[in-house]
Amino acid sequence: MKKIVFALALTAAAVAPALADQALATAKNCMACHAVDKKIVGPAYKDVAAKYKGDKTAADKLAAKIMKGGSGVWGAIPMPANPQVNEAEAKKLAAWVLSAK
Repeated sequence: MKKIVFALALTAAAVAPALADQALATAKNCMACHAVDKKIVGPAYKDVAAKYKGDKTAADKLAAKIMKGGSGVWGAIPMPANPQVNEAEAKKLAAWVLSAK
């Protein structure tokens, strides 16, 4: 019984941060244009993670793009600036996006 409880606790601990960050992405309207596993208006988060895999500067680049917007990396449709996202939130979102599988 103790093993089952421990396994459930580990699973909950692993899932909780991912859900919390997806909740932040939803609250900040990121999910209106993005999804974890498919392109909507913007790229799928798993595709962003794959593109930047191994890039040690990716989290900072993505956090800046989340706040300021950008264009040209994923096609002709620009990503608008998100003034409702502060720097700490942008860094948390960037880390979450880069962890997508």
